[in-house]
Amino acid sequence: MSDGPTTDWSAAGSLQAAFDAVDWAAGPLGAVDTWSPSLRAAVDTLLHTRFPITLFWGPDLVLVYNEAYTDLIGDKHPAALGRRAPDVFPEAWHVIGPMADQVMSGGGPTWVAGTLVPLERRGFLEDCYFTFSYSPVHGGHGQIEGVLDIAVEITGQVIATRRHELLAQLGDRLATVQDVAELADQVCTVLAADRDDLPVVNLYLPGVARATTSPGDWLSAAPPYPLQGLPLVTEEGDDGITAWLPLPLPFRRPDADNADESMLVVRCSRRLEFNDGYRSFLRLVAGAVGQAVDRLTTLAAERLLHEQEHDFSEALQRSLLTTPIQQERLQVAVRYEPATDAAQIGGDWHDSFVLPDGALALTIGDVAGHDRDAAAAMAQVRNMLRGVAYTMAEPPAAVMSALDRAVIGLDVAGLATAILGRVEHASGPGRADLYHLRWTNAGHPPPVLLEPDGRVVLLSGYDLLLGVHAETDRHNHAALLQPGATVVLYTDGLIERRGSDLDQGLDWLTSTLAGLAGEDPERIADALLQHQLPDPTDDIAILVLRVHPQT
Repeated sequence: MSDGPTTDWSAAGSLQAAFDAVDWAAGPLGAVDTWSPSLRAAVDTLLHTRFPITLFWGPDLVLVYNEAYTDLIGDKHPAALGRRAPDVFPEAWHVIGPMADQVMSGGGPTWVAGTLVPLERRGFLEDCYFTFSYSPVHGGHGQIEGVLDIAVEITGQVIATRRHELLAQLGDRLATVQDVAELADQVCTVLAADRDDLPVVNLYLPGVARATTSPGDWLSAAPPYPLQGLPLVTEEGDDGITAWLPLPLPFRRPDADNADESMLVVRCSRRLEFNDGYRSFLRLVAGAVGQAVDRLTTLAAERLLHEQEHDFSEALQRSLLTTPIQQERLQVAVRYEPATDAAQIGGDWHDSFVLPDGALALTIGDVAGHDRDAAAAMAQVRNMLRGVAYTMAEPPAAVMSALDRAVIGLDVAGLATAILGRVEHASGPGRADLYHLRWTNAGHPPPVLLEPDGRVVLLSGYDLLLGVHAETDRHNHAALLQPGATVVLYTDGLIERRGSDLDQGLDWLTSTLAGLAGEDPERIADALLQHQLPDPTDDIAILVLRVHPQT
């Protein structure tokens, strides 16, 4: 939008047609050419940012929002545009209405983190979690004309953390049980604490009284159709979705009928999407229960327990990792491979995301330890690094310094190594085909640059690892990336082995990469894992970036 009257919504991106379709003149805001300068300026600001922003404007709190905001409200768009916020969000107005009224009445801005805001945006009332702020927008004479809402949805993070904590607590409790009857009691005690994910759970074990998290609320132990080796079956009824999960107990006879089935039966939440993540969570809960019973029976079942715990660990670790971001001419491939066969979750991570200015951020890191505390610290450090990098608009070293202060100031447990890189088009004459890589290294193994001609360069230069000292001096490093160049980031599990020094591992890595010049990043990542040094003792995370030539 411009300073003068206009109906040019070109800055709205994919929302341009939706803006054009609104009869603004017939609504509370009036014709666009009558809008106040403060409203036009606020709309211009939100349309030129990729962060989710909406306005609640005027006494009617009319919604005007940007393209990024539509992901937060789902199928409420496009009808929500130009409508009163109380009419758009009746199911959530008891939460957000008082905040908006406070700001409009001069009570000052608000800020909340991880707040539950129920939304009906996908055909059902859904538990959603947001971190957001409401700020007043003043007119030319200082009066408050509207509310600026800047929001980020963290539903996935909240649910993943909640489920991770439940699984960790369940593992702790089941590690100390002495018999199957005690196990059934402990399972129900732990699972009863998570009504948000598990409204009702029944546990059926042969030879043990049935147990439930909700006294008097019993679900059928018999699934609606034969399991036939499936890890879970579901049925939707008036009360929502019910899931049956068999427990693979060692004393279960192959010819056992349904009366002898070992089964976990769950009535699932109607306020959460029943997606792959929900299914995986249920399988992990059932796996933990089955594994605990195995531990109480035979040594052979104990070996099976470790195999299942390995799957448990890998699935949970992978749930904390993101799908790599791809950009024009920039391809990213990632891999994660756990090394342990115990139910211990490592602190390795990889990540890539687009910064507000369009640059591609790359991170890789490793929190010391191999347990749930390391995983929790990893999730905190990774997410803080994401947030700081996204909001600071500073070179990597400044971002890493801010992360260092946050890690120490917020008392995040554990030490960590990490690399933060920033990839963008190189500037200057004759560099249109080049990219610029800037990075900072907090005690992490050096990145490797594979030039198009097969030369391999270790990108040296590193500072103290994270979590040691809040005022650590951190430095930026830079390299030009030619078309066809590849950058490899990795954690120490790829190159370190007992009885070998670091130089041997780096020699192996550089010689291996020298033979992979010109290969696709996916092929390079696979080759590094396939031909890795023997006897790995640590988790491995890999991130491979390739600059493709212009076509």
